[in-house]
Formats: sequence, structure tokens, C-alpha cells
Amino acid sequence: MSSVIKALDLLSHFSAGQPEIGLSQLCRIAKRDKATTYRHLQALEVTGFIEQNPSNKQYRLGPAVLKLAQTREATVPRKASTEGPLFDLTEKTGETAHVTVLSGTKMYGLAACESQRHGTRAIIDIDVFPLHATASGLCALAFGPDTLMDAAVSNLTSFTKSTATDSLTLKKTVQAILHTGFGRAMRTYEAEVEGLSAPLFDQTGQFAGAVSVASVATRFTPALERTIKEHLMIASRDISRNWGGTIPDDIEGLWATSLTARHELETRS
Repeated sequence: MSSVIKALDLLSHFSAGQPEIGLSQLCRIAKRDKATTYRHLQALEVTGFIEQNPSNKQYRLGPAVLKLAQTREATVPRKASTEGPLFDLTEKTGETAHVTVLSGTKMYGLAACESQRHGTRAIIDIDVFPLHATASGLCALAFGPDTLMDAAVSNLTSFTKSTATDSLTLKKTVQAILHTGFGRAMRTYEAEVEGLSAPLFDQTGQFAGAVSVASVATRFTPALERTIKEHLMIASRDISRNWGGTIPDDIEGLWATSLTARHELETRS
């Protein structure tokens, strides 16, 4: 990994939940030595990507990041184009819906919408979604670049007793997703949440992100699962179209087969 990549990678550790980080803490999080981390922080500070809070000497994102974010949204307005489909998805399912985008080997949160139907609901409070433990991350492993699997296997953090913590289990999970077209995370990131996800594609024809529904586990019935999948397909098509893309025929086929098989199973039971 080059010095530039290592320096820029430090930015991914800042989030709404962790807006300021001290040098020692960042060393622990990034698993790097203090001298190298400090050198990279200095480079980021000079270019405006981070700044130091004068009151506590901790680092936070700088003005250059805001400028780039504004430029990105002005020229590639992906977030705005997800709002309508996300609202509809939330209204139809009664659960929290959100969109993530792929950048490099990470899945970043782009937008979220919470349903007001229930007092208890899933809260999306992370900015980077673990590839091996979230529905959107698993969706990326199934339909995104092959290099993502190496990135996922290098950091198999255990979040719950259901999290895949070895490469064989993870690959089996991804294989199952490749047969249905839906990312699926059953209490693997949060013990009280079950998630389903569908891939998104942009004008390049490549995997660009995922649209997901996070449901409170106690409400996740076979009927709700079918409802979520049906409306995930609609949201995925709409958002992909807004981004200049279309859903590949093979994935459309997987969705159709998956829902038909599920319906037949429910009818027999």
C-alpha cells in the first residue's frame, strides 16, 4: 500500500459518530505506528483534508472534504435521486431503508429513511458498512469486484454470534446470495436486526452500491421478507435508472426465480 493510499485511508475512520480522533486513538484504530500516522496526518492537514481542534488537539475532517463532497453531489447527484425510492420503500415495508455506495473496497452510507410506523425501528448510525456482516456489504461481495473478497477476509471482525469469522463461511454466504440476487444479513451485524439488500448499477454497467431494508428481527416474518424483496426490486430498478444504469438480466432472473420458489414453499406450508 502506497503512502498516499495509507494517508487517505485514515479519512475513513472519521464519522458522524466519531467526528474527532486523537493521534494515539487513530494509531490503534488504523493499526499503525505513531510516527507514520503522524506523518500522514500532517500531509492531510497541510492539504485541508483534516484539521486540529485547537481546544483538545484532536483531529477532525477539514474544509477540503466538504468542498469535494459538494462538488461530487453537484456533478454526480446520487443522493438526491435516492430520496423518492427510499421513501416509497420505507412506506411499503414499514422498516428502515438505506442506500450505500461502493468506493474502493468500502461501502459507504449515502442516504437513509426511517419508517414512522413502529416505535421501535432499526437506526442506521454507521458510515462504513462491514463487507462481511451487513446486507449491503454481502451484496457487494456477491455482485461487486472480485477484489472485495480479499478486503473482507482481511478484517473478519465478530459483531454478533452469527457473524462470519472465517473465509469459508463467508464464501458460502456469498454463494447463497448469488442464487437469489438479494444480500441477506440475519443478525450478523446487530443481534436485533435482520437485513435484505439489492444491488445498484450506474452508467458504467458496474455494481455501484446497494439499496437495503433493515428490519427489527422480531418483526421479520416470511410475509414481510417477501414484501421487502418485492419492493427492493422496484427501488433497485428506480435508483439504478436514476444513476444511468439498468439491472442486468441475470439478476432480474434470480429475483424472479427466488420469489417464485419462496411463494411455492409458503403455499405448501
